[in-house]
Amino acid sequence: MNKVMGYLLVAGVVMGVGGMSAVGEERDASLYAGIKSCGMCHKKAEKGDQLGKWQASPHAKAFELLGSPEAKAAGAKVGVTDPQKSGKCLKCHSTAYNFTEAVATDKITPEEGVTCESCHGPGKNYKNKVVMEDQAKAIAAGLICPATKSCVLCHNEKSPTWKADKYTTKAGAKAGFDVDQAVEKIKHPDPAVKK
Repeated sequence: MNKVMGYLLVAGVVMGVGGMSAVGEERDASLYAGIKSCGMCHKKAEKGDQLGKWQASPHAKAFELLGSPEAKAAGAKVGVTDPQKSGKCLKCHSTAYNFTEAVATDKITPEEGVTCESCHGPGKNYKNKVVMEDQAKAIAAGLICPATKSCVLCHNEKSPTWKADKYTTKAGAKAGFDVDQAVEKIKHPDPAVKK
């Protein structure tokens, strides 16, 4: 399996045609701040370089992956000729679509892929340093924490690449998605934050 296909299966596996839940339905696209806004504070090495870790992640490459032969084959299963132009795919492969089949914000371009706010929620109301320094305030202002609540919006059986036995959980059961294993691949903690 090549690296692009591996990324497709890891982060994009179920990002193609995901479903919605209460977490997704509550997201107001007018409150997106954009990756540049997040990156202003989350790029420092001493704070964990979350921006750099995202840039190297499958989520940052989610749009790019839609141009791969594997993605085109998966798209064909659901009647999509060009996944990079289809809302069916972009609703999970691009934060700009806000889990819908149409562009929902101009703060994020489709080409940026799955940005911070797909997982952590629109940041306009919590991006301020004073708010971010107090996790309870940030959550009250819209920060989704833990961000793992967002995973299943896209990582679910509605994806054309879903495999019900992709993961083997710690308990030995087969699963289409295992949040613990997925988080290990994309984690980006702030070393200054105590658990």
